[in-house]
Amino acid sequence: MSRITGAIREMQTIEESASRDQWVNRIHPLVKFCLTILYLICVISCGRYDLPRVLGLALYPFLMFELSGLPFGEALYRLRIVLPLVCIVGIFNPLLDRRPGAEILGFTLTMGLLSMLTLMIKGILTVLSSYLLVASTPVDDLCAAMRMIHIPRMIVVEFLLIWRYISLFMSEAEKTEEAYLLRAPGQKGIAMKNWGPLLGSMLLRSMDRASEVYEAMCLRGFTGDFPAGRIRKAGRRDLVFFVSFAAGILLLRIFPVLVLVGSLFAG
Repeated sequence: MSRITGAIREMQTIEESASRDQWVNRIHPLVKFCLTILYLICVISCGRYDLPRVLGLALYPFLMFELSGLPFGEALYRLRIVLPLVCIVGIFNPLLDRRPGAEILGFTLTMGLLSMLTLMIKGILTVLSSYLLVASTPVDDLCAAMRMIHIPRMIVVEFLLIWRYISLFMSEAEKTEEAYLLRAPGQKGIAMKNWGPLLGSMLLRSMDRASEVYEAMCLRGFTGDFPAGRIRKAGRRDLVFFVSFAAGILLLRIFPVLVLVGSLFAG
């Protein structure tokens, strides 16, 4: 199985996870979307040296993984390309800032190392929370929720079309790669001199396919907007879910819970 086929299957697996009959999946999509935005704001707003507070905010995604039944290991595997790129942020901070900072178990952390760990964990948490939203909410419901809070229709429609047709683009890329390798037996990969013609060919075919897709959408009544009235209204259970988790996230953001718990055990 090629890497492109594996990527297509992983996207299909995420869509299947979002369509499961789990109680987290049945929570109103607007509630989960707003909760994720609140969590992202709280994580990003933490200071560059505020490692304990960021570690406390890590409780939310781990709890959501347990409640939603999504395997944490599979999430790390599917995000194996994104997470290393996120962790690169601040990797040179320990070399640039060697001032002594916190002391943990007899080991002194420099301010540069502290800021690097904080930035890495913040990036990992933001990616995991976004993955939780997509893996527990069908993309149609998510787009409808975005239109309910009046996010510009251009952004919503672009997001929907990219998600729907990126697998089609990857399948076309796989066909192009297979056709090239059949005409170049024994060659490993695609020669650099052929990258330009192949990309140009894929661009022209993509434009033709995009025109066909747009004509089919227009024939089915597409007017340039995404209808937001296809999902149910939020109920009492959704409100309780949002209030409880939002209060927990704000509590973790305001108070360094891990430091407070550690001081209780220490004293």
